[in-house]
Amino acid sequence: MRKLTIEEIEKLSARKGVKAIVVKNFLSTMGSNASDAYGNLSQDARSYKWNAATQKAIRDGIVLANKT
Repeated sequence: MRKLTIEEIEKLSARKGVKAIVVKNFLSTMGSNASDAYGNLSQDARSYKWNAATQKAIRDGIVLANKT
């Protein structure tokens, strides 16, 4: 899994209804393992009550980082 560019993270965090700081922080520190990232997303979203748009932006970022 590759590290996302600043531009990619900015684009995902600029979506309507997204908590931008959450998306930026998560995607910039998610590491290199997609399974771990999805697990962390699930736990964090539940703990912090992230809205659906924020969770989708993060999921889409994980997918994008996982593309070769």
